[in-house]
Amino acid sequence: MSVSVIIKWGGQEYSISSLSEEDTVMDLKQSIKSLTGVLPERQKLLGLKIKGKPAEDEVKLGSLKLKPNTKIMMMGTREESLEDVLAPPPDNDDVVNDFDIEEEVIEVENREENLAKIARRVKDYKVEELNPPREGKRLLVLDVDYTLFDHKSCAETGQELMRPFLHEFLTSAYENYDIVIWCCTYCSCVSPYVQELGVTDNPSYKITFMLDSGAMITVHTPKRGVVEIRPFMKAHLNREKDRELSKLAQYLKEIAKLEDFSGLNHKHWERYLSKRQQH
Repeated sequence: MSVSVIIKWGGQEYSISSLSEEDTVMDLKQSIKSLTGVLPERQKLLGLKIKGKPAEDEVKLGSLKLKPNTKIMMMGTREESLEDVLAPPPDNDDVVNDFDIEEEVIEVENREENLAKIARRVKDYKVEELNPPREGKRLLVLDVDYTLFDHKSCAETGQELMRPFLHEFLTSAYENYDIVIWCCTYCSCVSPYVQELGVTDNPSYKITFMLDSGAMITVHTPKRGVVEIRPFMKAHLNREKDRELSKLAQYLKEIAKLEDFSGLNHKHWERYLSKRQQH
């Protein structure tokens, strides 16, 4: 039986229908390479999993139980052409002093190619607003996986995978921030878990909207505005000692007092919190 998928990459969609269930993930990657120029080893296929784990290259497509025209988000970049890299510089009789050139530095958010990506997302991606944003509130975007709950550990209910202090954290954060939930797959995959946890209809806080991989763009930039916390994994073993959300709630409350976040180094958020608590 044939397998048909649609690869989403670089703001475009690429249809592949020449594969069979006996072909492997590597065969799929080779087909993607022929369409996009991205080498298999540079490709990351989001949501392509088997038994909860990313599918290895040797896995047959038939075992993935893909529905016809399944859309798969790919992350990856083309390799630069060796000819372009190794080509000698053009002959030029003019000697240019590097110190005489003032290089124009364009911030990543202002680069033409990234602005074009954003424009396509704004045009094509539909945001389903759950609750209207509030005037004067900053935006807090939370990654679902391993931040709010452990989506891979074995459990009979979503409640067993919920991170300790989740509702207390969201209640505290909602005082100063509008909350958005983001997942790297698709909202339809995560929504049942979020609903089971009572996140979307909690009387103490509201979720503004949810985002998934369809809203993503790929840029190469230093991390900005990202607070990294310890991942919540192996919920059945770590539930009793995990206090990460409780500490993060305190940090967000502290920095909410600031007019400008640009001077913060979120990498050292725990150090910042400790110093503030000592005053």
